[in-house]
Amino acid sequence: MKDIPTNPSSCDPRGGVQAGSVHWMYPDWPLPPGVRAVMSFRSGGYSTHPHTSWNFGTHVGDAVQAVEHNRTRLSEVTGAHCVFLNQVHGIEVVRADLQTAQGLQADAVVSAQPLVACTIMVADCLPVLLVRKDARCVGAAHAGWRGLAAGVLESVVETMVSDAPSVHASELTAWMGPCIGPTAFEVGDEVRQAFVQDDAHAHIYFVASGNKWLANLQGLARYRLVRAGLAPEAIFGNDGGAQWCTVGNEALYFSHRRDTVRHGTTGRMAACIWLHPSEGVSMAR
Repeated sequence: MKDIPTNPSSCDPRGGVQAGSVHWMYPDWPLPPGVRAVMSFRSGGYSTHPHTSWNFGTHVGDAVQAVEHNRTRLSEVTGAHCVFLNQVHGIEVVRADLQTAQGLQADAVVSAQPLVACTIMVADCLPVLLVRKDARCVGAAHAGWRGLAAGVLESVVETMVSDAPSVHASELTAWMGPCIGPTAFEVGDEVRQAFVQDDAHAHIYFVASGNKWLANLQGLARYRLVRAGLAPEAIFGNDGGAQWCTVGNEALYFSHRRDTVRHGTTGRMAACIWLHPSEGVSMAR
């Protein structure tokens, strides 16, 4: 899987990292012309321990100046207005443009305007990037278990097709990034019930673990995207393999579950997707 390196020194898909360069994941995903997507790893930024070093969260106890530097660098690298949300594990969707303020309370963002980067922060929750095949709208969703069970993916899919009556969910493609893996996400029965009471088929994404359950977050998200109308073959990225697990790959990813036990907090990675006005301009690195 070429968009997941095995160690931080190979994070650049060009085959190496120059000294001082930023470490990125470029989704292995057939994007239509005029669309760009990227996700950060944990290294390459200005933050210090325990947020080392490419932290984008303003709510995790990191130095404000360090987060501002990281966000400014992200905007410089993408060449876009990166719209960050105040994520609350809900289903609200923001329609973003170049005037959209930072920190609106929502868990998904869509945009039809060039150079507006729909941006999601994660550290165990699942980032989901979406695009319409006509390349006229992109979106991003923050899919923790609460938002996923409440319908955040269905909300963002509906929003992306609502302004084009001739466009259907089957004309969307999606990429799912790293998240807490199916061998690390131990949950109580209330989490399982939140999904099973909505759809009995969801039980297959839970495996008994003593008096708890191991939940397959990416499997649940994939199932709900298909249920919302996306074709199974139009969903790329995280397949539940060990290389995608935020908990198990400390050198690459922040993990709320792993790091808060040790340090009381952790940073947040960012996943972005945006419309690019010129195919002749490559993203700065």
